[in-house]
Amino acid sequence: MGLENQTYSSDFILMGLFFSSKTNLLFFSFILIIFIMTVAQNTVMILLIHRDPPLHTPMYFLLSHLSYMDILHISNIVPKIVTNFMLCSRTISFAGCGSQIFLSITLLGGECLLLAAMSYDCYVAICHPLRYPILMNDYVSSHMATGSWLVGTVNSIVHTAYTLHLPFCGSRAIDHFFCEVPVMLKLSCVDTTHYERGVYVSGIIFLLIPFSLIFASCVQVLLTVLQMKSSEAQKKLFSACFFHMIVVIMYYGPFIFTYMRPKSYHTPGQDKFLAIFYTIVTPTLNPFIYSFRNKDVLGAMKNMLKNIFMHKNINKCLICVFYVFLYSIPRRNPSLVSPEKKIKVSISLNIPQDQLATIHREDNIVRTPEHEGGDEEPP
Repeated sequence: MGLENQTYSSDFILMGLFFSSKTNLLFFSFILIIFIMTVAQNTVMILLIHRDPPLHTPMYFLLSHLSYMDILHISNIVPKIVTNFMLCSRTISFAGCGSQIFLSITLLGGECLLLAAMSYDCYVAICHPLRYPILMNDYVSSHMATGSWLVGTVNSIVHTAYTLHLPFCGSRAIDHFFCEVPVMLKLSCVDTTHYERGVYVSGIIFLLIPFSLIFASCVQVLLTVLQMKSSEAQKKLFSACFFHMIVVIMYYGPFIFTYMRPKSYHTPGQDKFLAIFYTIVTPTLNPFIYSFRNKDVLGAMKNMLKNIFMHKNINKCLICVFYVFLYSIPRRNPSLVSPEKKIKVSISLNIPQDQLATIHREDNIVRTPEHEGGDEEPP
């Protein structure tokens, strides 16, 4: 009994976003649709970048890593929301809470650095196009992506280890929809002032500095665009910078407001509302803003769809050729094409079994002399 009580007491309770059953049902449906759509479109983006050679550039290489992070980030949170709703439960284990904290900090920090790297790529491509192959090549982009994952992971290990070692003496009810460091600090029964200073230092490294670099690069890009003579190029680049800044503000703004404030200023409603932006909304919008508005990506998608339909048409043609081959063989000697051979060929051509059965029935029809024409010998 003591072990059961200890196990139960180690679990946390996620209060979620809404409380009424009708609102929960609408929220569940909306979140599930968003989750499926986000995973699907980011997966398509990754496949397009890896399959299409014109997309093998540093910019799309960084975008593929952004899609990986978005898939992992939303998969770290939404499945637990869906599971708790379907099982009518709000509990989360100590290990599950720790894994959410670790993956969340890793992906949030890594994505902050990756967005800064993407802004640098845009800055070099527009402001220094002749030096782009030197300043931004495959070697540089791979090191940027690896550094984003590595630095984010190291930072997450430190914060996760410290947060999970805090004593939680009072209630274990987390007034949030996932385990997050600021909310966990409010549950602790010890003074966390010194640790909060460490959180501020991490916020400066992962939030303020990358955001400042992104803003400075966008300003420099806009100044360069204004000097261009082509109005079409200006509109295109203005549009790209505008949507890029929207993503940056929607991601960095709530993130800074959540992690750069003292825990005494946090309220559950604000934390939930702000967390929706950098955990659910931004991963959903990233493929549309960075990828599916791009002509190269749309062209790669059209080529992939053409290849799929072409492959289906080739299979249909092979089946037609197989039918013609069967009916071209003399019916008086059906042993030339045995059922075993037909089955082997049909398997290799993926012919459905019902169509194969129809062929067997037609071959087994006993033909009269009238059907066989002039093959009958005269009396």
